[in-house]
Amino acid sequence: MQQIYPDLWQTRAEQPLPSVADLVTRAYLITRADGNLLIYSTGLADEHQAIGDLGGIRRQYLSHVDEAGPALKTLQETFGSELWGHAVEADAVLRRAGVAPNRTFTGPETHGDLEVMPLPGHTPGSTAYLYRSPHGRTYLFTGDTIGRDDRGVWTAGYLPFSDKAQLVATLRRLAELAPDVVLSSAFGRNHPHTEMTAPGQWRAAVDEALAPLLTAA
Repeated sequence: MQQIYPDLWQTRAEQPLPSVADLVTRAYLITRADGNLLIYSTGLADEHQAIGDLGGIRRQYLSHVDEAGPALKTLQETFGSELWGHAVEADAVLRRAGVAPNRTFTGPETHGDLEVMPLPGHTPGSTAYLYRSPHGRTYLFTGDTIGRDDRGVWTAGYLPFSDKAQLVATLRRLAELAPDVVLSSAFGRNHPHTEMTAPGQWRAAVDEALAPLLTAA
């Protein structure tokens, strides 16, 4: 577990598909006085121990169904945490993880200092989360909707099962935000999170990810 900001910790990389060496996943723990939040998921036992050392988890938030696996049940049983996910993918989460979300959403919600933003396209239940840290930065968790590959190129999570029109609309909505840090779930090994340090940098990143979707036949 690596601390990247005063209240934000990043887990070690996991490789979900052995055949794709440069594709990795990470999870993020937001530490808070009234209970920590885990964004995405991790199946690494030593990271579960590290999470416990940092105070455990109050709520875990999935960005989409591909984060569902046996670790969800383990985390819930270990920490008594509340699992959140999009209602449209709740049954699929149960099939994959052996546990269903305790709570679901269907539209935008505000959970204290966390904004829940369902943004379909990569999958029907894909969701982004925006957290305004009391330490001054705004964190945008994009799941697999947008991230950087190993070369640093911003890429959209467009796969054969994705809905291109929805994904394009989602990316355009994300471009209107003003995050200080963008943290994806599963993209290239070298760029799990990126600080936005210049005006227009985030919009340019989204435009870079959009371009192949708009030019493809």
